[in-house]
This record gives sequence, structure tokens and C-alpha cells, in this order.
Amino acid sequence: MSRHFVGIDVGTGSARAGVFDAAGAMLASAKRDIDLHRPSGDIAEQSSEQVWTAVCQSVREAVQRSRVDAASIEGIGFDATCSLVVRGDGPLGVGDAAHPERDIIVWMDHRAVEQAARINAGGHDVLRYVGGRISPEMETPKLLWLKENRPEVFGAARHFFDLTDFLTWKASGSEARSTCTVTCKWTYLAHEARWDADYFRSIGLAELADEGFTRIGTEVVEPGTPLAKGLTAEAAEAMGLRPGIAVAAGLIDAHAGGVGTVCARGGAEDPTASLGYVFGTSSCTMTTTREPAFVPGVWGPYFSAMVPGAWLNEGGQSVAGAAIDHLVSMHPAHAHALAAAQAEGKSLPEWLADAALARAGSASQAARLAAHLHVVPEFLGNRAPFADPHARAVVAGVGADTNVDSLVDLYVAGICGLSYGLRQIVQTQRAHGAGVERIAISGGAGRHRLIRQILADATDLPVDATASEEPVLLGSAMLGAVAAGAFPDLATAMPAMSAVQVTYHPDQGVRALHVARFSAFLALQATARDIRAATDAALAG
Repeated sequence: MSRHFVGIDVGTGSARAGVFDAAGAMLASAKRDIDLHRPSGDIAEQSSEQVWTAVCQSVREAVQRSRVDAASIEGIGFDATCSLVVRGDGPLGVGDAAHPERDIIVWMDHRAVEQAARINAGGHDVLRYVGGRISPEMETPKLLWLKENRPEVFGAARHFFDLTDFLTWKASGSEARSTCTVTCKWTYLAHEARWDADYFRSIGLAELADEGFTRIGTEVVEPGTPLAKGLTAEAAEAMGLRPGIAVAAGLIDAHAGGVGTVCARGGAEDPTASLGYVFGTSSCTMTTTREPAFVPGVWGPYFSAMVPGAWLNEGGQSVAGAAIDHLVSMHPAHAHALAAAQAEGKSLPEWLADAALARAGSASQAARLAAHLHVVPEFLGNRAPFADPHARAVVAGVGADTNVDSLVDLYVAGICGLSYGLRQIVQTQRAHGAGVERIAISGGAGRHRLIRQILADATDLPVDATASEEPVLLGSAMLGAVAAGAFPDLATAMPAMSAVQVTYHPDQGVRALHVARFSAFLALQATARDIRAATDAALAG
């Protein structure tokens, strides 16, 4: 009987499951939407019970669609957003008391900006391993916010989980945490296999240290480790799988995309040579090194957070696909273009990318459509390399045109802006000992060849796209395969189950254009910081 594995990915808006064979081919997938509650710009909440139901339904449907014998499925792996789940005997609401089911503070939630600033002011040594500054997207600022603003919820909580670890707990009953989640988002020092009690006491979360960290994890294992006794009978019934199959310790969603791409056959086949770039609602960059590299404004270095035994630096942009969506929504021709896209059965970004290609004649030449339009797309702050949640977007060079062509031009300028943000991260990391030779792309928002070519041109690095259309799901399936014993370790599974399908090489014919536009990006970004600093000083006075 053939061996099969299930990868499960929980993103911001949906839960997806895919069935894969041992060669990495996806046989079928299924998806369920997840509600996202945004009562204000800073707040984002979800329900863990709804997420779990969506996961189980997706798995059951994917297995049915694959037409494989459920008995051939030997292991499952999970990835999810780095969101905080608060559980007592059941869900514990993290916000509005009228909605106790909303027990997840979503990764993009920025309610803890003040708490993050206070933590950063303390200058604790732990912060060296998060690029020098902790982000309000991480879990200790959110835990501090919860303690200060919902003390009854904080006190009643039995478990604080990263969403991935919640899912593996629901599937297996194991309270073990992944080194990926707790090292990247909770300040666990994986290279020393410990929490830093002094850090928690100094920031105002002494309870967690005094309890021996029982609520945030006393057992921490590497991604792909088989958990407990495998899939519980209850979870198996909900998913349509056999009880007892291997459940692997999971990954953050972006890191699953990295696992699914950075060692693909036909690419670098060396995780230290490729930067994993996940282009979704937000973007995430993952750079692997053999020795720790301390990069200001870039999270990490994290030990065994993605590739076991190696170090990881993690950067990215707080919004990517979401930045483009927001950017084009402000244009007068947005409604007209959206209707045209829907009539053709396309998403609006896909329709705009196709329109740019049609006008420019090639993906590389499309950058000329942006001409003097420049976008610094920091609508929700700068994740890297400045770790500045207060940064905001800049759009320069907009004229009075209201037609669809001008919307297409703005779209291209936005893609260029995201690409220059990536170039800035690459350059910053290279200057601090974490250089790369190529980019391995994944994520739904970065599938179009226009985007991939502009990324290659703007960064002056080749961009590898894998044969798998779902490298994030594939990365999670690899975890299940390792946990089931199909491969001895993740390093072996990665090239065995993934291969490069096409590489987008930089077009030297537009190199000078991108050099000039990148300089403009840096100038606008710096000017925006200067303006904000001067205005803040004036307001304070």
C-alpha cells in the first residue's frame, strides 16, 4: 500500500488540508473559511473552536477527494499563524465579554503596542534574539496586555498556546510545544533549552515563571517530532482518519513554506543559500545560517526553529498581499476593475497583473508602467529591518488620472514597493553575516509570474518556484512524513518531497531602473520617519 500524509495549514482567513504521497505530489485539497473579527483597526480576534471545526472538515473532505484509502494515511502535520490561543476548561474570550468564544488574539492584532514598548525599554538580554526589539505581534506583549486589561481571563487560563500548538494538542492530547513557535514568538531560548525566568519577572509576568512555565510549555520539541500516542479517537472520528496515526510537532505557517521550498531539488539544495519568502496576507523572510547571526531589526537568531540544528533569522513585511489590496482599493477605478475581474472569474490582483503584462509585453518591462509612481507599502508598520509598528505607508507621484490604466500602474508600483522592502531586508542581513544567493517563493499572493519576475529584477536575485502549487501545505505534510518514520529527519524529507519547477532570473535590461527606484524607496521611507519624528516632537511640545 502506498504511503500518504496530510498537511494542514491554518492561515488568517481559512483552514486548508492537502493529501500528499511520499514523493510530495498533492492528490487533493480542501478549504474552509474562518471568521476574522476586527472591531477596530488594532484588534483582530478568532474562535479556536471554529478553527478546529474548519480543520477537521477540511481534512475529511480532502481525504474523500483524494480517493486514497484512509488506512494509507500514516501521519499529519500542522502549521498555523502565530496567534495566541487562551484556554481554560473551554474557550476564554480575549476581548468583548459578549463574545467569550473569541479566544484567539490574531497575529496581526496590535493591541499590545504599549506593552511591547515597555518591554523594549527594559533592554533585557533576551531581546538580542528578536532582533533587538520585540514586536506587538509576538506573544509576551499580548500576554502582558491580557493580564493588565483582562485579569480575570488571564487568571482563569490553564493554557496559553500558539495556534499551531493548540492544533497539535487538539489532535493528540499532547501539551508539547514546537521549538518553532515558542522560540520565534515567545522568547524561548532553544539553544539553551530554557525559558528565561528573569525576563518574565522583569516585564511583569512573574506568575508564569513562578508556576514553572506550565501554562506556556514545559515540554518543547523540534518540528516533525511525533507527539504522544498519535491522533486521538475523537480527532480521528472528526477527520475521517485512523486513530493513532502520527501527529507531528508543527510549524508557524510561514516556516512551513520555508520547509517546503528552501531545499527543493534543482535549486540551492542547501538551506543556507536560499531565503524562504512567503508572500501571503503578510510576508515572511526566513534565512538559515549554521552559526547565529545577529541582525538589527530582524527577528532571531532562533535555534532549530525551522531547520533542526540550524539558526534562523526571520523578517518580512507586516502586510504584503493585504497591502496591495488596500492600496488598489483607494483608487477611483477600483469598483470598475473589480467588476471586470469577477466577470472573468479572477481575483482583482490576478486581473491587474494580467493587464500589466498585456500592456507592457513582458513581466520585466511592466516595471516601466510605474514610471514616477513610488509606494512604500508600510500600512501596518515595518516588521523588518526597523521593527517599527508605527511606520505608515507613503504613496508618491499620484496624478489626477482615474482610469483603469492608472490603477494598473499603481498596482505595479505597489508590487515594486514590496520587492524593494525585500531587497532592503536581504541587504541588511547580508551586512550582518546572513547573506543568501537566491529566493525560494511560496504563498498564495505571490503565484503570478509578473510578481515573481519583478521580485527577481528588483532584488537582483534568482527566484525559485517549486513544482508544488501548495508548498506551505507540503511543508506540513513533510512533518507528518517524518513523524511517521517515512524519512529519518526533516533534512532528508525536504529535497525528497520538493523540486524547483521554474527559476525567474533577474533581467539586466531593467537593472538600472530598479536601482534608481530602490534609492527612491529608501529616500521616501527615511523622509517619512523624519517627518513623523518631527511631528511627534511638536505634538509633545
